[in-house]
Amino acid sequence: MARDWEQQFVEYFSVRAEPLRRLAYSLCGDWHTAEDLVQATFVRLYRNWPRVRTGSVDAYSRRILVNVFLSDRRSRRRESVTPDPPELATNGVDVAGRLAVRRALAQLSPRQRAAVVLRYLEDLPVAEVAALLGITEGTVKSQTARGIQSMRGTLGDPVLTRE
Repeated sequence: MARDWEQQFVEYFSVRAEPLRRLAYSLCGDWHTAEDLVQATFVRLYRNWPRVRTGSVDAYSRRILVNVFLSDRRSRRRESVTPDPPELATNGVDVAGRLAVRRALAQLSPRQRAAVVLRYLEDLPVAEVAALLGITEGTVKSQTARGIQSMRGTLGDPVLTRE
């Protein structure tokens, strides 16, 4: 009976590892670093698993992942990110466009990048992003607005770039 929580953790891991890996990739832009971030996330989650409330596991794991990403970025400082080829066949997907967006994301500060990824790729509400990042809702809005504006300038689309 004491090890039931370990079985629950294994089940959670098997269901959520891939979505967290995609989120980590969106944050860092590198599959290998994303794997490291997810591994660190699950190690921290495992340590606290018996105390985690069932209804908040996804939010808690995302929070851990974002914190690991931000602390990793602070310790590494500046690192050049190069786009990797896609892992799967493209099947008509605009790979060049996706890579351009990845490069534009890589140029944002870690906090702006986290705000943009969580708001627009993870489709989380402003309040939840604020809670995950430990900042106010107004800061989330300003960071995402500045991040999107910077990306528009980087992508060079005159329709998207406001003067």
